[in-house]
Amino acid sequence: MLEDKNTQKTSLAELGEFGLINHITQYFKIQNASTVKGIGDDAAVLAASEKQTLITTDLLVEGVHFDLSYMPLKHLGYKAVMVNLSDVYAMNGVAEQITVSIAVSNRFSLEAIEELYAGIQLACDTYKVDLIGGDTTSSTKGILISVTAIGKVDKEEVVYRNTAKETDLIVVTGDLGAAYLGLQVLEREKQVFKVDPNNQPDLDNYTYLIERQLKPEARKDVAGWLKELEVKPTSMIDISDGLSSEIMHICSQSKVGCKIYEDKLPLDPQVITASEEFNMDSTMIALSGGEDYELLFTVPIADFDKIKDNPNFSIIGHITAETQGMNLVTRANQEIELKAQGWNALKGE
Repeated sequence: MLEDKNTQKTSLAELGEFGLINHITQYFKIQNASTVKGIGDDAAVLAASEKQTLITTDLLVEGVHFDLSYMPLKHLGYKAVMVNLSDVYAMNGVAEQITVSIAVSNRFSLEAIEELYAGIQLACDTYKVDLIGGDTTSSTKGILISVTAIGKVDKEEVVYRNTAKETDLIVVTGDLGAAYLGLQVLEREKQVFKVDPNNQPDLDNYTYLIERQLKPEARKDVAGWLKELEVKPTSMIDISDGLSSEIMHICSQSKVGCKIYEDKLPLDPQVITASEEFNMDSTMIALSGGEDYELLFTVPIADFDKIKDNPNFSIIGHITAETQGMNLVTRANQEIELKAQGWNALKGE
Protein backbone atom coordinates (compact mmCIF):
# COMPACT_ATOMS: atom_id res chain seq x y z
CA MET A 1 0.00 0.00 0.00
CA LEU A 2 1.48 3.31 -1.10
CA GLU A 3 1.80 6.12 1.44
CA ASP A 4 -0.42 9.16 1.01
CA LYS A 5 2.11 11.97 0.55
CA ASN A 6 -0.57 14.62 1.12
CA THR A 7 -1.20 13.71 4.77
CA GLN A 8 -0.86 16.73 7.05
CA LYS A 9 2.41 16.66 9.01
CA THR A 10 3.10 18.50 12.25
CA SER A 11 6.52 20.11 12.62
CA LEU A 12 8.40 19.15 15.78
CA ALA A 13 9.46 22.80 16.10
CA GLU A 14 5.82 23.70 16.83
CA LEU A 15 5.91 21.73 20.09
CA GLY A 16 9.46 22.35 21.25
CA GLU A 17 11.46 19.81 23.26
CA PHE A 18 9.34 19.77 26.43
CA GLY A 19 6.09 19.84 24.52
CA LEU A 20 7.28 16.87 22.47
CA ILE A 21 8.30 14.91 25.58
CA ASN A 22 4.93 15.56 27.24
CA HIS A 23 3.08 14.63 24.07
CA ILE A 24 4.81 11.33 23.36
CA THR A 25 4.97 10.10 26.96
CA GLN A 26 1.45 10.96 28.14
CA TYR A 27 0.10 7.44 27.61
CA PHE A 28 2.90 5.51 29.31
CA LYS A 29 1.77 3.92 32.60
CA ILE A 30 3.88 2.77 35.56
CA GLN A 31 3.75 -1.03 35.96
CA ASN A 32 6.50 -1.88 38.47
CA ALA A 33 6.43 -1.20 42.21
CA SER A 34 10.16 -0.44 42.06
CA THR A 35 9.41 2.67 39.96
CA VAL A 36 8.73 5.38 42.54
CA LYS A 37 8.93 8.30 40.10
CA GLY A 38 9.13 8.00 36.34
CA ILE A 39 8.97 10.81 33.81
CA GLY A 40 8.29 14.38 34.94
CA ASP A 41 11.06 15.39 37.32
CA ASP A 42 14.81 16.05 37.17
CA ALA A 43 15.53 12.34 37.64
CA ALA A 44 13.63 9.08 37.98
CA VAL A 45 13.39 7.50 41.43
CA LEU A 46 13.71 3.74 41.84
CA ALA A 47 13.14 1.86 45.08
CA ALA A 48 16.20 0.10 46.46
CA SER A 49 16.00 -3.66 46.96
CA GLU A 50 18.09 -6.55 48.14
CA LYS A 51 18.50 -7.72 44.57
CA GLN A 52 21.36 -6.75 42.29
CA THR A 53 20.73 -4.11 39.64
CA LEU A 54 21.39 -4.79 35.95
CA ILE A 55 22.03 -1.88 33.57
CA THR A 56 22.60 -2.12 29.83
CA THR A 57 22.49 0.38 26.97
CA ASP A 58 22.55 0.37 23.16
CA LEU A 59 22.75 3.08 20.52
CA LEU A 60 21.01 2.61 17.15
CA VAL A 61 21.98 4.90 14.27
CA GLU A 62 20.09 5.35 11.02
CA GLY A 63 22.11 4.09 8.08
CA VAL A 64 24.27 1.90 10.34
CA HIS A 65 21.83 -0.22 12.34
CA PHE A 66 18.59 0.27 10.42
CA ASP A 67 17.21 1.45 7.08
CA LEU A 68 13.93 3.35 7.19
CA SER A 69 13.15 2.49 3.57
CA TYR A 70 11.86 -0.85 4.85
CA MET A 71 11.91 -0.52 8.66
CA PRO A 72 8.60 1.00 9.85
CA LEU A 73 9.11 3.46 12.72
CA LYS A 74 6.76 1.51 14.99
CA HIS A 75 8.83 -1.62 14.45
CA LEU A 76 12.01 0.36 15.03
CA GLY A 77 10.77 1.57 18.41
CA TYR A 78 9.81 -1.97 19.39
CA LYS A 79 13.11 -3.44 18.24
CA ALA A 80 15.17 -0.76 20.01
CA VAL A 81 13.63 -1.89 23.30
CA MET A 82 14.07 -5.60 22.52
CA VAL A 83 17.79 -5.16 21.88
CA ASN A 84 18.23 -3.95 25.45
CA LEU A 85 15.80 -6.26 27.23
CA SER A 86 17.59 -9.20 25.64
CA ASP A 87 20.80 -8.24 27.47
CA VAL A 88 18.97 -8.19 30.82
CA TYR A 89 17.47 -11.63 30.18
CA ALA A 90 20.93 -12.89 29.22
CA MET A 91 21.98 -12.17 32.81
CA ASN A 92 19.05 -14.31 34.05
CA GLY A 93 17.37 -11.12 35.27
CA VAL A 94 14.02 -9.35 35.01
CA ALA A 95 13.80 -6.02 33.17
CA GLU A 96 11.77 -3.32 34.93
CA GLN A 97 12.61 0.11 33.48
CA ILE A 98 13.97 1.77 30.35
CA THR A 99 15.10 5.24 29.34
CA VAL A 100 14.88 6.36 25.71
CA SER A 101 16.85 9.21 24.16
CA ILE A 102 16.43 10.26 20.54
CA ALA A 103 18.06 12.73 18.18
CA VAL A 104 15.97 13.56 15.10
CA SER A 105 16.40 15.76 12.06
CA ASN A 106 13.74 18.20 10.88
CA ARG A 107 12.66 15.77 8.17
CA PHE A 108 10.69 13.88 10.84
CA SER A 109 7.22 15.09 11.74
CA LEU A 110 5.38 14.72 15.05
CA GLU A 111 3.35 11.91 13.49
CA ALA A 112 6.54 10.00 12.68
CA ILE A 113 7.77 10.30 16.27
CA GLU A 114 4.35 9.17 17.51
CA GLU A 115 4.79 6.01 15.43
CA LEU A 116 8.23 5.40 16.92
CA TYR A 117 6.91 5.77 20.47
CA ALA A 118 3.88 3.61 19.70
CA GLY A 119 6.36 0.77 19.13
CA ILE A 120 8.21 1.62 22.34
CA GLN A 121 4.92 1.66 24.25
CA LEU A 122 3.87 -1.69 22.79
CA ALA A 123 7.19 -3.17 23.95
CA CYS A 124 6.74 -1.67 27.43
CA ASP A 125 3.20 -3.03 27.72
CA THR A 126 4.11 -6.48 26.39
CA TYR A 127 7.20 -6.93 28.55
CA LYS A 128 5.91 -5.02 31.62
CA VAL A 129 8.66 -2.40 31.78
CA ASP A 130 8.35 1.29 32.64
CA LEU A 131 9.62 4.19 30.53
CA ILE A 132 11.14 6.42 33.21
CA GLY A 133 13.07 9.09 31.30
CA GLY A 134 15.36 10.01 28.44
CA ASP A 135 16.14 13.00 26.27
CA THR A 136 15.26 14.49 22.91
CA THR A 137 17.47 16.67 20.76
CA SER A 138 18.02 17.62 17.15
CA SER A 139 20.18 15.81 14.63
CA THR A 140 21.71 17.23 11.48
CA LYS A 141 21.02 13.98 9.68
CA GLY A 142 18.63 11.12 10.30
CA ILE A 143 17.62 9.63 13.62
CA LEU A 144 19.57 8.15 16.53
CA ILE A 145 17.99 6.13 19.36
CA SER A 146 19.67 5.28 22.65
CA VAL A 147 17.88 2.93 25.04
CA THR A 148 19.04 1.99 28.52
CA ALA A 149 17.38 -0.92 30.31
CA ILE A 150 17.42 -1.48 34.07
CA GLY A 151 16.66 -4.82 35.66
CA LYS A 152 16.95 -6.85 38.83
CA VAL A 153 18.31 -10.28 39.65
CA ASP A 154 18.87 -12.27 42.84
CA LYS A 155 22.55 -12.41 43.72
CA GLU A 156 22.43 -16.21 43.64
CA GLU A 157 20.72 -16.27 40.24
CA VAL A 158 22.87 -13.88 38.16
CA VAL A 159 24.66 -15.57 35.25
CA TYR A 160 27.85 -14.22 33.65
CA ARG A 161 29.80 -15.01 30.49
CA ASN A 162 33.02 -16.01 32.24
CA THR A 163 31.86 -19.02 34.26
CA ALA A 164 31.52 -21.86 31.73
CA LYS A 165 33.24 -25.10 32.75
CA GLU A 166 34.76 -28.03 30.85
CA THR A 167 32.20 -30.71 29.89
CA ASP A 168 29.30 -28.22 30.16
CA LEU A 169 26.64 -28.61 27.49
CA ILE A 170 26.11 -25.71 25.07
CA VAL A 171 22.43 -24.89 24.59
CA VAL A 172 20.56 -22.40 22.42
CA THR A 173 16.93 -21.30 22.47
CA GLY A 174 14.72 -21.07 19.40
CA ASP A 175 16.27 -21.17 15.93
CA LEU A 176 19.08 -19.31 14.18
CA GLY A 177 19.71 -17.34 11.01
CA ALA A 178 16.19 -16.15 10.17
CA ALA A 179 16.80 -12.47 11.01
CA TYR A 180 19.81 -12.25 8.70
CA LEU A 181 17.90 -13.80 5.81
CA GLY A 182 14.98 -11.49 6.50
CA LEU A 183 17.42 -8.62 6.01
CA GLN A 184 18.58 -10.11 2.71
CA VAL A 185 14.99 -10.35 1.47
CA LEU A 186 14.28 -6.73 2.43
CA GLU A 187 17.50 -5.47 0.83
CA ARG A 188 16.66 -7.34 -2.37
CA GLU A 189 13.16 -5.86 -2.51
CA LYS A 190 14.63 -2.40 -1.89
CA GLN A 191 16.79 -2.77 -5.01
CA VAL A 192 13.80 -3.99 -7.03
CA PHE A 193 11.77 -0.99 -5.84
CA LYS A 194 14.54 1.39 -6.96
CA VAL A 195 14.27 -0.01 -10.48
CA ASP A 196 10.46 -0.21 -10.54
CA PRO A 197 8.63 1.80 -7.82
CA ASN A 198 5.31 0.32 -8.95
CA ASN A 199 6.44 -3.23 -8.23
CA GLN A 200 4.56 -4.77 -5.30
CA PRO A 201 6.70 -7.43 -3.60
CA ASP A 202 5.27 -10.87 -2.85
CA LEU A 203 6.67 -11.68 0.58
CA ASP A 204 4.34 -14.52 1.57
CA ASN A 205 7.15 -17.07 1.48
CA TYR A 206 9.32 -15.00 3.79
CA THR A 207 6.92 -13.95 6.58
CA TYR A 208 8.87 -15.61 9.40
CA LEU A 209 12.21 -14.29 8.18
CA ILE A 210 10.94 -10.71 7.87
CA GLU A 211 9.24 -10.84 11.26
CA ARG A 212 12.49 -12.00 12.87
CA GLN A 213 14.28 -9.00 11.35
CA LEU A 214 11.66 -6.28 11.84
CA LYS A 215 9.99 -7.42 15.08
CA PRO A 216 12.30 -9.62 17.15
CA GLU A 217 11.21 -10.83 20.58
CA ALA A 218 13.52 -10.89 23.59
CA ARG A 219 13.54 -14.19 25.51
CA LYS A 220 11.86 -13.17 28.76
CA ASP A 221 10.40 -16.67 29.04
CA VAL A 222 13.67 -18.59 29.33
CA ALA A 223 14.50 -17.75 32.96
CA GLY A 224 11.11 -19.11 34.06
CA TRP A 225 11.52 -22.31 32.08
CA LEU A 226 14.96 -22.95 33.54
CA LYS A 227 13.70 -22.33 37.05
CA GLU A 228 10.88 -24.85 36.55
CA LEU A 229 13.42 -27.40 35.33
CA GLU A 230 15.70 -26.57 38.31
CA VAL A 231 18.53 -25.75 35.91
CA LYS A 232 20.89 -22.83 36.47
CA PRO A 233 23.15 -21.98 33.53
CA THR A 234 26.87 -21.80 34.23
CA SER A 235 27.20 -19.00 31.63
CA MET A 236 24.86 -17.14 29.29
CA ILE A 237 24.86 -14.51 26.52
CA ASP A 238 22.33 -13.26 23.98
CA ILE A 239 22.85 -13.84 20.27
CA SER A 240 23.00 -10.36 18.77
CA ASP A 241 26.21 -10.59 16.72
CA GLY A 242 25.98 -14.21 15.58
CA LEU A 243 26.33 -17.57 17.33
CA SER A 244 30.00 -17.91 16.47
CA SER A 245 30.94 -14.54 17.98
CA GLU A 246 28.88 -15.18 21.12
CA ILE A 247 30.27 -18.62 21.94
CA MET A 248 33.75 -17.21 21.39
CA HIS A 249 32.98 -14.49 23.97
CA ILE A 250 31.99 -17.16 26.49
CA CYS A 251 35.04 -19.30 25.72
CA SER A 252 37.58 -16.48 25.82
CA GLN A 253 36.20 -15.03 29.05
CA SER A 254 35.83 -18.46 30.69
CA LYS A 255 39.23 -19.64 29.40
CA VAL A 256 37.78 -22.78 27.80
CA GLY A 257 37.31 -24.24 24.32
CA CYS A 258 34.22 -25.65 22.63
CA LYS A 259 32.85 -27.99 20.02
CA ILE A 260 29.72 -26.94 18.11
CA TYR A 261 28.06 -29.63 15.99
CA GLU A 262 26.79 -28.56 12.59
CA ASP A 263 23.99 -31.12 12.51
CA LYS A 264 22.62 -29.85 15.85
CA LEU A 265 22.10 -26.21 14.77
CA PRO A 266 18.35 -25.39 14.89
CA LEU A 267 17.15 -24.03 11.54
CA ASP A 268 13.63 -23.04 10.54
CA PRO A 269 12.43 -24.51 7.20
CA GLN A 270 12.21 -20.98 5.74
CA VAL A 271 15.90 -20.50 6.58
CA ILE A 272 16.85 -23.63 4.67
CA THR A 273 14.70 -22.70 1.66
CA ALA A 274 15.85 -19.07 1.53
CA SER A 275 19.50 -20.06 1.96
CA GLU A 276 19.24 -22.16 -1.17
CA GLU A 277 17.46 -19.35 -3.02
CA PHE A 278 20.18 -16.83 -2.11
CA ASN A 279 22.91 -19.43 -2.77
CA MET A 280 24.15 -19.12 0.81
CA ASP A 281 25.32 -21.77 3.24
CA SER A 282 22.70 -22.19 5.99
CA THR A 283 25.34 -23.24 8.54
CA MET A 284 27.35 -20.06 7.91
CA ILE A 285 24.18 -17.99 8.28
CA ALA A 286 23.32 -19.71 11.57
CA LEU A 287 26.86 -19.11 12.88
CA SER A 288 27.37 -15.55 11.68
CA GLY A 289 23.99 -14.01 10.84
CA GLY A 290 23.26 -12.15 14.06
CA GLU A 291 20.18 -10.30 15.37
CA ASP A 292 18.46 -13.53 16.41
CA TYR A 293 18.19 -12.34 20.06
CA GLU A 294 18.01 -15.92 21.23
CA LEU A 295 19.89 -16.97 24.36
CA LEU A 296 23.04 -19.09 24.28
CA PHE A 297 23.98 -20.74 27.56
CA THR A 298 25.93 -23.57 29.12
CA VAL A 299 24.69 -26.05 31.72
CA PRO A 300 26.38 -28.83 33.68
CA ILE A 301 26.33 -32.17 31.88
CA ALA A 302 24.45 -33.56 34.88
CA ASP A 303 21.42 -31.55 33.69
CA PHE A 304 21.29 -33.34 30.33
CA ASP A 305 18.18 -35.36 31.18
CA LYS A 306 16.32 -32.22 32.31
CA ILE A 307 16.63 -30.42 28.99
CA LYS A 308 17.28 -33.08 26.33
CA ASP A 309 13.62 -33.41 25.26
CA ASN A 310 12.56 -29.81 25.85
CA PRO A 311 11.29 -28.35 22.55
CA ASN A 312 12.44 -24.84 23.55
CA PHE A 313 16.12 -25.79 23.74
CA SER A 314 18.69 -27.32 21.40
CA ILE A 315 21.90 -28.86 22.73
CA ILE A 316 24.41 -27.89 20.03
CA GLY A 317 27.76 -28.83 21.57
CA HIS A 318 29.91 -28.90 24.68
CA ILE A 319 32.69 -27.01 26.41
CA THR A 320 36.23 -28.41 26.13
CA ALA A 321 39.65 -27.56 27.52
CA GLU A 322 41.04 -24.25 26.33
CA THR A 323 43.93 -26.06 24.62
CA GLN A 324 41.48 -27.80 22.27
CA GLY A 325 40.39 -24.50 20.78
CA MET A 326 36.96 -23.42 19.52
CA ASN A 327 35.73 -25.65 16.72
CA LEU A 328 32.79 -26.53 14.50
CA VAL A 329 32.34 -30.26 13.91
CA THR A 330 30.90 -30.65 10.41
CA ARG A 331 28.42 -33.26 9.23
CA ALA A 332 31.43 -35.04 7.72
CA ASN A 333 32.95 -35.15 11.22
CA GLN A 334 35.71 -32.69 10.36
CA GLU A 335 36.75 -30.03 12.85
CA ILE A 336 36.97 -26.43 11.59
CA GLU A 337 38.12 -23.54 13.71
CA LEU A 338 35.32 -21.13 14.57
CA LYS A 339 35.76 -17.55 13.43
CA ALA A 340 33.92 -14.44 14.56
CA GLN A 341 32.32 -13.32 11.29
CA GLY A 342 29.26 -11.63 12.78
CA TRP A 343 28.43 -7.94 12.94
CA ASN A 344 31.30 -5.56 13.66
CA ALA A 345 29.80 -2.21 14.70
CA LEU A 346 33.01 -0.27 14.12
CA LYS A 347 33.54 -1.65 10.63
CA GLY A 348 29.82 -1.59 9.77
CA GLU A 349 29.93 -5.16 8.56
